[in-house]
Amino acid sequence: MIRNILISLLTLFINDLYSQKINQDFKIHPKKIDEKIKIDGLINENEWKNADVAKNFFMITPVDGKKAQQESEVRILYDEKYIYFGIVFFNNSTQGDYAVESLRRDFSFNKNDNLLIAIDPFNNQTTGFTFGLNAYGAQWDGTMYDGGRVDLNWDTKWVSEVTFDNDKWICEISIPLKSIRYKEGVSEWGINFGRLDLKANEKSSWAPVPRQFPSVSLAYTGVLVWDEPPPKQGKNISVIPYSLLNKNQDKENTNKIGGDFKMNFSSSLNLDLTINPDFSQVEVDQQITDLDRFELFYPEKRQFFLENADLFANFGYKTIRPFFSRRIGLGVPIEGGLRLSGNINEKWRIGLMNIQTQSLNEINLPKQNFGVFTIQKKVFDRSSLGLMFINKESLIDSKKINNSNYSKYNRSLGIEYNYASIDNLWQGKILILKTFTDNFDNNKNSSLASHLEYNSTNWKWRIQQEFIGEDFNAEVGYVPRKGFLKLSSSLGYLFYKENSKIISHGPQFSRILYLDKNYIKTDLINALSYLINYKNRSSLKIFLQQNFVKLLDDFDPIKSNIKSLLKGSDHKWNYLSLEYLSNQQKKLTYKFEGIIGGYYQNGKRKGIGTELGYRFQPYVSLSSLITYNSIELESPWNESNFWLIGAKVDITLTNKIFFSNLYQYNKQFDLWNFNSRFQWRYKPASDLFIVFNSNQILMPKEVKSWNINFKLNYWLNFN
Repeated sequence: MIRNILISLLTLFINDLYSQKINQDFKIHPKKIDEKIKIDGLINENEWKNADVAKNFFMITPVDGKKAQQESEVRILYDEKYIYFGIVFFNNSTQGDYAVESLRRDFSFNKNDNLLIAIDPFNNQTTGFTFGLNAYGAQWDGTMYDGGRVDLNWDTKWVSEVTFDNDKWICEISIPLKSIRYKEGVSEWGINFGRLDLKANEKSSWAPVPRQFPSVSLAYTGVLVWDEPPPKQGKNISVIPYSLLNKNQDKENTNKIGGDFKMNFSSSLNLDLTINPDFSQVEVDQQITDLDRFELFYPEKRQFFLENADLFANFGYKTIRPFFSRRIGLGVPIEGGLRLSGNINEKWRIGLMNIQTQSLNEINLPKQNFGVFTIQKKVFDRSSLGLMFINKESLIDSKKINNSNYSKYNRSLGIEYNYASIDNLWQGKILILKTFTDNFDNNKNSSLASHLEYNSTNWKWRIQQEFIGEDFNAEVGYVPRKGFLKLSSSLGYLFYKENSKIISHGPQFSRILYLDKNYIKTDLINALSYLINYKNRSSLKIFLQQNFVKLLDDFDPIKSNIKSLLKGSDHKWNYLSLEYLSNQQKKLTYKFEGIIGGYYQNGKRKGIGTELGYRFQPYVSLSSLITYNSIELESPWNESNFWLIGAKVDITLTNKIFFSNLYQYNKQFDLWNFNSRFQWRYKPASDLFIVFNSNQILMPKEVKSWNINFKLNYWLNFN
């Protein structure tokens, strides 16, 4: 299999050697000005009248390749410090109320009339930056990687204003050039502009993008041509101190200070330092019902670990992650850390991270140091070769090594090749990993994985293999399962319809097979689904799945601590599920899921799930989540019912004042949780947070806890 994948990839690589940028004929020339533009959402300065105009947008959905019905115009100016965008979105074909979920930063793309700008400063069609606004002026920004994926956890300081009436809405934007990392002397950037108009059910872009790809896909950007290269940026140094006051159920007051330091070594390479960091303002994890045999994955939300996160977190596969930042500092204080990340030039990217944690005497945990180094080189047009090294070192006194429950060191070394064709239709990866641990058998400590996929307008298929040795031990990674060979494949087809309430529909079949070290089948999943996408952006999915499991360890099917199914026992069952997502342009939105079928030990499972949302746009957004699972098993488990209830109230008084409240109940663990979070962005990137958390565990013994945090930070710039 690996040989066939390598041959296929080699053929594609050769083809890409002779390819050119797809939308290279779409060009816009920004005009240099001497006067600073007033950002008021009016674009009435004389300089705008003489600016080059990007117009005649192309439709992406419901039908790609056609001229968009809703007209759009984009103008660009710049001076020594800023790049300016003046954008007019006309409602010439369809008028009506604008769809806006809230004023919160980094809004949900599919629930808002919005603008997106994709910028590729290195013109490498792989990495970049994106900025956006919804129709009421809420900001959206993030870093881009893998040609079209967006990390919205990156925030920078920029200014924007929006005005609107029934005929059009206008965006005026000023972005500091020092916020966009670029190589000095480069005269061409990749750029594209995307528009989502929910009232017209139309997504469009300036440079045309096929409908199976996001509107900000860097493979399909046009060209921003500078009359002269953008000016050289001086040193950009920022200091972000914070002060924290904490009070808890024991009526103890805790004061804490710390801060971050940022400096650019170049316009594209950044150094970040953190001292005594605090993450009390981070949103809590959403509760789930846990019926899985393996560890669940929760995403990282702490700011220090998020900028350029793709360099660190996206190395590997979903269940083969050599680095998982949540292994660091959860429940253990972090003393400090540094991160150097960014582009060295248009070909090379680098990431270096080092974190030092404190010791915890109550669990005999020593101080630990976590070091990560990764480097990535662009090859061919849109492919890359990456290397990663991870080192976890326990700072244990040499006399106490034998008495410690923690390894002296754990290391991982990996290399991966990521392939993407010039038109983004073909993608693939080859990954090799190896781990090293003291006092551990390192003979079977390797992992090898690869995949190849094709994604056209109609066809989508993928083949993948994963192998993990039984001694593979990535302590700083997320690898929930070891000692297996996994073979998977999927094939799907979409039928597209014009002048219909249905945009597309079609089937997909997938198969996943797990083999143990002796190549004996331990898991088999066959799945058949049918997806229907409607013109109003609602969707319906019907899903049928067949399961086989040979347990590798004893397993409690409902995590009740009553009894476990025996290792080596076989289990077979089927289930049917249905999922419906409603029209997202409505103020009332909902999602429904239902499941019925079998379970382990000839059991039965029934489940429903609903998500309801209503917006009093743009100030209040209400949402609720209710899931119910009923599992019937033989004695001693009998019947078990699991409820999961969540309710969220999100209030955005302005685009600078946010107040969110999340209430959750998980019956599986008898856990009540409440999180209330107030944020006032009193200056760009400077915030006041007031956060209240309350937890109540009912069984086996009632435990209550709460805390309230007052946190203030301020972003200081030194140019």
